[in-house]
Amino acid sequence: MAFVEQKNIPGLSVSIAQQGELVFSKGYGFADVEKQIPVDPSKTKFRIGSVSKTLTAAALGRLYDQGKIDLDVPIGQYIPVWPTKSHEVTLRQLAGHLGGIRHYKSGEFYSKTKYEKVTDGLGIFINDPLINEPGTEYSYSSYGWNLISVAMENAAAPEASFLSDIDFLELMRQEVFEPLKMENTVADHADRDIKNRTSFYQMRNGQVVNAPYVDNSYKWAGGGFVGTTEDLCLFGQAHMGYAYLKPKTLKEWMKSQQTSDGKDTNYGIGWRTFNRESGNTFYGHSGGSVGGITYFLIHIPTQTTLAITANVDPLNYEGIQFELMELFIK
Repeated sequence: MAFVEQKNIPGLSVSIAQQGELVFSKGYGFADVEKQIPVDPSKTKFRIGSVSKTLTAAALGRLYDQGKIDLDVPIGQYIPVWPTKSHEVTLRQLAGHLGGIRHYKSGEFYSKTKYEKVTDGLGIFINDPLINEPGTEYSYSSYGWNLISVAMENAAAPEASFLSDIDFLELMRQEVFEPLKMENTVADHADRDIKNRTSFYQMRNGQVVNAPYVDNSYKWAGGGFVGTTEDLCLFGQAHMGYAYLKPKTLKEWMKSQQTSDGKDTNYGIGWRTFNRESGNTFYGHSGGSVGGITYFLIHIPTQTTLAITANVDPLNYEGIQFELMELFIK
């Protein structure tokens, strides 16, 4: 692919599926430049960044379908450590970036701290004031998904005891990765040797250098997973029918939320809406990580899924993700 050479990308993977079948899947460049290990779209695990939110939204949908969680009650009902704020916040607002929770402060994106539990990561921001009244303004926040992951853990606990042995990562395995046969999607444990995980790079002054060490355990739900483009295609295809989530839930998750004054945000519950000049509408997410940039898109009328990811940041795909989708759905 000329794009890879032009942008000097160390390694890139792209997979496209239609109607349940892979129609294109190819790796370019290297998962490890020094060792000359080629990218394999079926095996090479990339940081998928905020596409993790869409995966988390799937597990949230499963709990919702099971009647275990209510998106519209104050989050304090699910998160006992949540302090009193100026306004109440709901899970629906958090999932749509309408909850008034701040995003990263300087340096937080490069955290090297290991957090053993999802509740531990709340300490980063939980005592900060809301940045606006929930519902009034769209303001992107990965930390809102930290709260969602804690609520999910507690909602899954038997009889709301908050003593469940099922932590968030186990919940993701049971409700998303295992049912959808996503065998190559896992939490990006920085302190573990993960088979086929790519090396990570950054572009500095036109040169590819090794990315700094980061530990993403502070934000599993919002940006902490690694996976393959083929696994993301499996995930996307599962959202074309109604075998995985109930029809009503599927539509509700993808439908744009609105601010309190009635403006569409083009963001549902972990799903962004991409309205193209061509008239096509795609749903999905983008993901930026230290050493990774990802796009994940689905087109429901043709049951097409695309996943493209690289092991370098920053990287501008310059619309190639949409061009590929529109090429395959014609």
